[in-house]
Amino acid sequence: MPLSDNLRGAIYMNVAMASFTLNDTAMKAVMQHLPLWQAIAMRGMLTLGPLMLIGHLTGGLRLRFPKGVGRIVGLRSVAEVASTLLFLAALIHMPLANLSAILQSLPLAVTLAAALFLGERVGWRRLSAILVGFLGVLIIIRPGPSGFDHWSLMGLASVAFVVVRDLTTRSLPRDVPSASVAVMASASVTVTALILSPLSGWVMPTATELGLIVMAACCLVAGYMFVIMVMRVGDIGFVAPFRYTALLWAIFLGWIVFGTLPDGLTLLGAGLVVGSGIFTLWRERKVKAAVAT
Repeated sequence: MPLSDNLRGAIYMNVAMASFTLNDTAMKAVMQHLPLWQAIAMRGMLTLGPLMLIGHLTGGLRLRFPKGVGRIVGLRSVAEVASTLLFLAALIHMPLANLSAILQSLPLAVTLAAALFLGERVGWRRLSAILVGFLGVLIIIRPGPSGFDHWSLMGLASVAFVVVRDLTTRSLPRDVPSASVAVMASASVTVTALILSPLSGWVMPTATELGLIVMAACCLVAGYMFVIMVMRVGDIGFVAPFRYTALLWAIFLGWIVFGTLPDGLTLLGAGLVVGSGIFTLWRERKVKAAVAT
């Protein structure tokens, strides 16, 4: 029996989240031995070519933009650079599941920022869910002398820059190809890492480390491809909640690869973040359906 579009979309989203989390896992492993900037630059040089090829094959590769659009793409690329560098710097020192749980607050943060800065209406139900989700983040990072550190702050800062990235993306005209935006972001991250890499120097990677970099690049490209496929099948309101499977992958890979498991409070906080995020997505879908009718 053929799969329904929704089921295919859910499978694609799961594969995308697994791919992105495998990328994070490989980068965390390799950055224990290679300098941060070198690892980012090497991965970027390996991913840029395939991303350009995908853009070309899908007919969506455009590297020149009108002046106003170019400024938006530039701002988005700056936010991409900042979020990537902060996230990977935090990833070196934080458990994979903890940082992934913080990152799951992104849809809540985007919804709140859109209400504050773009004037989008957010009712009391979604606002309450956002507050509960942020309470979950506080439980995960545990502000105080014994729990909170500057690596957690970097993780939160990376989320803030991803919010900027996503809000600027909403400002782009619909005829701007997503592949072109992704290529510009990837190129910006790679060039920035190459410029900063002399600060920490380059280390000759071992065969294992080189393999991890290649794996990270392949997983990043695969994740990008499956995200594109998700957008083309199924109801996004049904498929979107499956993005939270990234946290399950992070817990599993953190245990298998690094021997770390989140404690009870971290799981409680993650549960609040995921639950409030799914409720917010459901509520947004219901409000849009009501407006449409």
